[in-house]
Amino acid sequence: MLLLLTFMARSSSSSSAPPWLWPLAGAGVGLYLFYHGFRLLQRKRLIMDTPASKVRSAAMGLVEVSGLAAGPYTMNAPITGLPCFYYRTMVWQWKQQGKSSSWVKEVDESLHVPFFLEDTTGRVLVNPQGAEMDIHRDFHDEFSNSVFSSNLEIPGNITNFLLTHGISTDKKIKVEEYCIKPKNALFVLGTLAQNPGLTVSAVPVRTLLGVEHSVPFSLGGSLAASSLSLGNNTIMRPTGDASPAHSLNPAQQEKISAALMQAGITNPAAWAAAGISRGTPATAVSGGAGSAAAAPAPEQFDLHPPTVLMKGAHEPAFFISWRSQRDVVKSLGWKSAVMIWGGPALTLVCVYILAMEFGWA
Repeated sequence: MLLLLTFMARSSSSSSAPPWLWPLAGAGVGLYLFYHGFRLLQRKRLIMDTPASKVRSAAMGLVEVSGLAAGPYTMNAPITGLPCFYYRTMVWQWKQQGKSSSWVKEVDESLHVPFFLEDTTGRVLVNPQGAEMDIHRDFHDEFSNSVFSSNLEIPGNITNFLLTHGISTDKKIKVEEYCIKPKNALFVLGTLAQNPGLTVSAVPVRTLLGVEHSVPFSLGGSLAASSLSLGNNTIMRPTGDASPAHSLNPAQQEKISAALMQAGITNPAAWAAAGISRGTPATAVSGGAGSAAAAPAPEQFDLHPPTVLMKGAHEPAFFISWRSQRDVVKSLGWKSAVMIWGGPALTLVCVYILAMEFGWA
């Protein structure tokens, strides 16, 4: 809190903004922290009040389940190349905004293939749409073309990802990637419900987070028309082809896979558009960085399970974490305490500064 007040004082003295603006903003931040602290405390109590269950004995409704991520299909994350069930890749650029500079988020890409959570008693399908994610960060780095920077060269896979999203490399760039990989230990708080018609397939799906979950989705839906350029060749995939990977014979898939790998294209959506998927079974993918050769065969999984762990229609709580239930509760406990006590203290200090500024005290 002292650091925040120091920053506010320096910003106020170095900018043309009115001197009362930053204390007013600080008071608002304090109120928000107070409110958010109670939200975290509410989540902590919800987790503590919800009994932990094994997969086989989990009842319909809100449940807590812990286990290992598993599934018949994986895709390669675009930055790390790791075989995974879910990834979220974010890119920021350091941009000038008025008289100051700050990080501006340019890319926030999330994709997943259906995966299961398994323990010693069984497996349950997890649909991560709308989940709040607290998962391990597998990559974090900053790159700059500045002569004072040690990171002068951006790796080819990152350059390809940036070019795919139309991001130039002439500015300072920060890249992060989070993944759910096979055998990752997960703690999930969500709703166990009847399967609404989801089918486990190899086609990567855009993961909708937060309010985006209201957008309709389908794990086996059609793909939008798209094109992929490989040198002088362009591969087209029309809208409505629900299973592009099965429309090509193995020889064609291998040829196109080799061309994509040679071109350095790692985006799963681009592979799906080309008629194959980075989410194909690991045994069907030859070569490629991070191929999951040890992934189980699809025959070992129920591709049409009767139940699914997901965001409930009447219970919005849906949380996926790489931490244990005990660690999650402990983290929520100290964070909520800091916000509940620190928020009002910050607001009072800022109100006092405002009072001094206007001569009320």
